[in-house]
Amino acid sequence: MNAYLLFIVSFMILAWGVESYVSLLNLRALHPELPREFSDTFDAASYAKSQEYTRIGSRFGLIASSVELVVLLAFIFLGGFPVVDSIAKSFGFGNIITGLLFFAILSLLDGIVGLPFSIYRTFVIETRYGFNKTTPLTFVMDRLKGMLLGVVIGGPLMAAVLWFFEATGPAAWLYAWATVTVVSLALQYLMPKYILPLFNSFTPLPKGPLRTAIHDYAESVGFLANDLFMIDGSKRSSKANAFFTGFGKKKRIALFDTLIDKLSTEEIVAVVAHEVGHSACGHILKLFLLSTLRTGATFLLLSLFLNAEGLYQAFGMQSQSIYAGFVFFMLLLHPFSLLISLGTQTLSRRFEFQADAFAARTTQTPGALISGLKKLSVTNLANLTPHPAYVRLHYSHPPLLQRIRAIQGVDV
Repeated sequence: MNAYLLFIVSFMILAWGVESYVSLLNLRALHPELPREFSDTFDAASYAKSQEYTRIGSRFGLIASSVELVVLLAFIFLGGFPVVDSIAKSFGFGNIITGLLFFAILSLLDGIVGLPFSIYRTFVIETRYGFNKTTPLTFVMDRLKGMLLGVVIGGPLMAAVLWFFEATGPAAWLYAWATVTVVSLALQYLMPKYILPLFNSFTPLPKGPLRTAIHDYAESVGFLANDLFMIDGSKRSSKANAFFTGFGKKKRIALFDTLIDKLSTEEIVAVVAHEVGHSACGHILKLFLLSTLRTGATFLLLSLFLNAEGLYQAFGMQSQSIYAGFVFFMLLLHPFSLLISLGTQTLSRRFEFQADAFAARTTQTPGALISGLKKLSVTNLANLTPHPAYVRLHYSHPPLLQRIRAIQGVDV
């Protein structure tokens, strides 16, 4: 077996094995007894329901990941990549358009494989536990809009990157890095006003006690948000959330309508304070810079492997092409990406602790943040006792029990 293929396939199977084992550890970590910190929020029935939701979701995830691995391995060993390449070339276009067709066909095939699992998760599992509000029409439209955005934004961007690597020589990775960085930065400004509203309705938060309380808090910490919005998250799910997006004058705080329905004004202000904390502590900028550096390193490494003949032979390709090299390199890079993600997740969890501390100090009401987080955990059927290994691998936020104890230790 080709050395590149042996490495890629071995680590695919290893990664699947590790993730499956960690998922099983997480299932075994489900405790029958409710942690005492949640005795005022969960009753026996809701706690049992949250554990059952975790159990069902984890088992379904194991099945989905196993099927997807088998399909990918079959695709590789049955010569799927050369077939897709020949289909893309059959239209007779130049290398760049052919490359875009190659990416589009692979993306379509990936979507087809994942679609049954997405449908089952949305319309069976999420419905069974009272979360799903998505209609079949909304489900279809979300995917069509996502595909359209991929064509409108991703198409020209990928065409530019392909052209750089085809026409500009050794400095191609720098041009590609700069272009992707500029587009990513532009999207930070475009997302709040033009892209997110394609999927959800953003309505200004009505005047009243809640808007006044949020405005007064934001003013007290010198945070100038351009807009306060309510988002119709309830049209897809009964889960509650809030988020902050945008840079500079385009900053936007969005509260799910489900959040507004379930939390008190004081608790919502505390949740907003947490989101403001991410901005005040520079987390958004730091994560953007980290992502930018990672993108640059990826393009640099890509430039070193694009001419590796063995990489193309590993997948049965009769000729080398930049667009196929992109895909094969990403498969080669996958195990290293998983390792990098461990560091990124660790940093993200640290940022969440910092944002919690910021919210507790600036609102002077740590109890409101704790009670709000507890209510959200009931609403979202959160796993209260995740295994530490599962947390390290998958959690961008610390487990709720750790967050509560950290907030209780904040000096206000």
